[in-house]
Amino acid sequence: MDTIAEPTPRLPVDIDKEPLVEAAAALYPTLRRWHAEIEREQRFVPPLVDALRAGGFYRLLIPRTLGGLEVDPLTYLRVAERLAEGCGSVGWNIANNCIAQLISLGLPDDGIDELHGRGPAIIAGTAVQGGGEAVPVDGGYRVRGRWPFGTGCQEAAWMLGSFQVLDDGTPRKNLDGSPLYRRGIFRRSEAEIVPGSWDVAGMRGTGSFDWTVDDVFLPERRTVPHVGVQLDNEWSRWPGLTYALPGQAWVGPHHSAVITGIARAGIDALIELATEKTPRGRTQRLADDPQVQEAVGRAEAMLTAGRAGRTAMITELWNMLAAGRRTTLEQRARCRLASTHAADSARAAMDLMYRHGGSTSFRRDSRLAECWRDLQVVGQTVTLAPEWYPIAARVYLGLDPGPRLR
Repeated sequence: MDTIAEPTPRLPVDIDKEPLVEAAAALYPTLRRWHAEIEREQRFVPPLVDALRAGGFYRLLIPRTLGGLEVDPLTYLRVAERLAEGCGSVGWNIANNCIAQLISLGLPDDGIDELHGRGPAIIAGTAVQGGGEAVPVDGGYRVRGRWPFGTGCQEAAWMLGSFQVLDDGTPRKNLDGSPLYRRGIFRRSEAEIVPGSWDVAGMRGTGSFDWTVDDVFLPERRTVPHVGVQLDNEWSRWPGLTYALPGQAWVGPHHSAVITGIARAGIDALIELATEKTPRGRTQRLADDPQVQEAVGRAEAMLTAGRAGRTAMITELWNMLAAGRRTTLEQRARCRLASTHAADSARAAMDLMYRHGGSTSFRRDSRLAECWRDLQVVGQTVTLAPEWYPIAARVYLGLDPGPRLR
């Protein structure tokens, strides 16, 4: 039985009283003030980047020995959720940067020092497999490729992308015969952003443009094996319970927290509208309509239940490790189910709010329209896709769930 060498901290009892969560909530007026500019420019304005840096939000999951905060998963997710309430794009970028930073912790020591030696680095890009090809050379690789979803590329110093290794034009294989991929971290100055490639309905402020590199030398110290999200993840060599958690406690829940934060803002937007709006041809406010009352009640119940299930499963994983035991495949499956179900609950709640906002809902500048657009985009991410239901169900049925869960 594996044990944790050092005493481990308990998870927060009242998560909203955590200083980082309170700081994220306090940014709400600032995020609303800059939201229109963030959407229009498709990047964070410099004062916002400065505020996020000062608040510690770009170093949530970095070890304390590297100048990070090394927070527990519930604090991290609640911070992303509260930021997403103010601006979905901000919650998304912070959540994704943290996952990229976790991946970077698998680099060799000299790579770690290059990235984080002067403080935690902002990393953009994508952890999804594919996009580039590389030829091994002395000391590293020559890489070319094009990757979608360069989330946060406008404010980052580094870009994360995955590439396939070629030997004389033939893809190198793993021992099981599958193609061999590595993840690499490129300097932002080595990458070209593809203009116009992030023309989307929602989450425009993430600046998730396609990006390319062309025959760039990538030193070995800035590459890690592409191991996915299983137990032997990239960051597990670091001490502390935060880094002992399996990838299922981070990847999936991180986007789930963004979507539940947006849904929270959507419910609040409908409640505010309902107290003020009397529909044309009627004598009562929306708030006095029993159908609106039922919709709000159902939306609150859906969102609360989804969030509670996600919290419960991450807590269970944490407590298993804190007790010196390994998490089970079934627990990891339930964690992915919980994060996906929380996202689907948020989507259902948001649809109710949009439906009962009447003609206000489809006005482009309305808060309901903003939340609905952003939520739909987040809901399409592969980490929250419906395929996670059958993947997890295969565990219960005694079948092989595949490498994405193991």
